[in-house]
Amino acid sequence: MNKNAINHDMHYLQLLSTSFPTIATAATEIINLEAILNLPKGTEHFLADLHGESQAFQHVLKNASGNIRRKVSELFKGDIRETERRELCTLIYYPEQKLELIKASEDDIDDWYHITIHRLVSVCRDVSSKYTRSKVRKSLPEEFAYIIEELLHERTDDIDKADYVKVIVDTIISTGRADDFIVALCNVIQRLSIDQLHILGDIFDRGPGAHIILDTLRQYHSWDIQWGNHDMLWMGAAAGNDACICNVLRLSLRYANLTTIEEGYGINLVPLATFAMETYGDDPCEEFIPKLLTGNELDEKTMRLTAQMHKAIAVIQFKTEAQIFKRRPSWQMEDRCLLDHIDYERGVCTIEGKEYDMKSCHFPTVDPKDPCQLTPEEQLLMDKLHHSFRVCEKLRKHIKMLLSHGCMYNICNQNLLFHASCPLNADGSLKEVELFEGERYSGMELMHNIGMMVRTAFNTDSDQEQRLYARDYFLYLWCGKDSPLFDKSKMATFERYFLLDKETYKEEKGYYFQLRDNEEICDRILDAFGVKGANRHIINGHVPVHASKGENPIKAKGKLMVIDGGFSEAYHKETGIAGYTLVYHSRGFQLVQHEPFMSARDAIERGLDIKSTTQLVELSAHRQLVADTDKGVELRSQIEDLRQLLYAYRHGILKEKNKI
Repeated sequence: MNKNAINHDMHYLQLLSTSFPTIATAATEIINLEAILNLPKGTEHFLADLHGESQAFQHVLKNASGNIRRKVSELFKGDIRETERRELCTLIYYPEQKLELIKASEDDIDDWYHITIHRLVSVCRDVSSKYTRSKVRKSLPEEFAYIIEELLHERTDDIDKADYVKVIVDTIISTGRADDFIVALCNVIQRLSIDQLHILGDIFDRGPGAHIILDTLRQYHSWDIQWGNHDMLWMGAAAGNDACICNVLRLSLRYANLTTIEEGYGINLVPLATFAMETYGDDPCEEFIPKLLTGNELDEKTMRLTAQMHKAIAVIQFKTEAQIFKRRPSWQMEDRCLLDHIDYERGVCTIEGKEYDMKSCHFPTVDPKDPCQLTPEEQLLMDKLHHSFRVCEKLRKHIKMLLSHGCMYNICNQNLLFHASCPLNADGSLKEVELFEGERYSGMELMHNIGMMVRTAFNTDSDQEQRLYARDYFLYLWCGKDSPLFDKSKMATFERYFLLDKETYKEEKGYYFQLRDNEEICDRILDAFGVKGANRHIINGHVPVHASKGENPIKAKGKLMVIDGGFSEAYHKETGIAGYTLVYHSRGFQLVQHEPFMSARDAIERGLDIKSTTQLVELSAHRQLVADTDKGVELRSQIEDLRQLLYAYRHGILKEKNKI
């Protein structure tokens, strides 16, 4: 031990000694940490592009992408029938609801309680085996912590303890606590099945339950998020970016899905409905008829009103976007101010010098002399909508969660996580992108500084000019050519609504998407982010994998994995599946391909789980331990600090405390 190093770190060691005041306490902690290093690594769960599909998300969370079903099969295969294993899994996923069904049909409920509690304890013992007793204890509900801990560490096959265990279970049943105990045990199994949850962006839009997903995450034990473009849109709306507010509403109206807007966040859409009926009452709004998802049926009157609201907010969106594009010329997006390029008499739009016929040219609120100026009525409407988004307490809390748990990228256990792309040049080199006042960044610096800018928009202590720029920048992150969350030539929203020529709909993907199947390019990106190790990977979402057309989510010889297979129902016809999730446990990576989730009711009543296909992506030569992870690096650093503290105590550099 270097005495000079001890002296240099004396201030830190004095602080450390307050937590470990004696040789005994410091040595005990070293023993504890060394032991933890040799436990199997915890299971990580990767999900992406949830898009408001709260029921499917909650089910995948409950079954840990099939991890629980796999463990139940391994534990009881050959001992109990497949139907019983399925029933046990359903009970673990939905304990309260399943118990009600079982009690209504079971003749000998006490016998069922005995059998089921022992089976659940076996499952719980298995999923908790890779954790310290201390960590498991912290996961236990207070009212049953002692009982569960006893059952986990005592077995009926131990002759000396068989009666002891039997009496515990008997008493749980005789005191009428069996239901509560089973629910508690199932929740513990769910919690311990996944150590860390990674969400690679896009909680919001399309589906009805983004707010439910965020409420679920609020209670989840350990999770992080790498922001997606749809998350950024809502963050911008909450920050007061009017163009983002319009986009949020337009997307909700496009799918006739206002549940998150109205029920989740209480945004009042009556002013929008009133304005739309008054302004577009004689307009068929055919281009704005919503796309209906399963179970979302509308009568003709509601469909018409929704289309009118859809067009009203879309036109306001194009105006507010153009105002920002003109205010920020450095973005080079003024060519997207397409209202300026319409010949309103002839019904054509000029793009890059070429005229295109329009599907319709009815714009009662557009002044051809100043197309991007809001009418007084539109401005009044936007003021009301702006106020609703800004004062919504629940939305503010959810955005605060996204800020506290997330950023643009994450590096975890040799895996680089980000939602969509890392902007590249044609030769595969990292592209420099301008952020603010000529500042240009690429790669990790770009991602980091975008994250800082996002936070600036919500920081009242920030410079006013920077804060206003940051608020505008949400729009660039949503649809800017060099945005790491978009990375396309353009967002052809206007063209799809109004132009007949489908050639104008094309959005050319950036070089990242063109080159990401190249192993050398992936290595270059990983090097730039400082990701080291032989088994390093990039993990993305954002672009649905067309599994039905044979597209492989594993790219660049395993260096890159894309796990957006289309959670959202809107993508199911396109992808042929209902999403990918990725599980990274101590044995390696498993990619799970899911079929569409029908409903929680089917899962509870009929025992129907999500049908999944598991693909082994990469198996480790040895079972990975905590020592092989980022946590292991952190623990070894702590052990070294504690060894320096021991040296200081034993050589009189520091005196032990609390000694009699």
